[in-house]
Amino acid sequence: MRSQATKHLEVLVTEPGRLYELLDDAEAVLRQAAMPERFAGILVTRHDPSRYTLALSCTVPFGETREQILS
Repeated sequence: MRSQATKHLEVLVTEPGRLYELLDDAEAVLRQAAMPERFAGILVTRHDPSRYTLALSCTVPFGETREQILS
C-alpha cells in the first residue's frame, strides 16, 4: 500500500526571527515528499509577512523552489 505524501504546508510566523528556519524546515519536508517520484518542485507563496504556504507544484521543475507574493 502506498502512503499519502504531504502536498502542502502552511507556515505561520509568530517570531519574525524564526522566519527562515520555519520556511527551511517546511521546504525540507516537501523535498522529501517529492523525492520518490521526482515529479514536482516547491512553490512558496507569501500571503502576508506572517503567513506562507509551501506546496508541491508541477509548474516548478523538480529540485527547484520558486516564490510568489500575493497582494
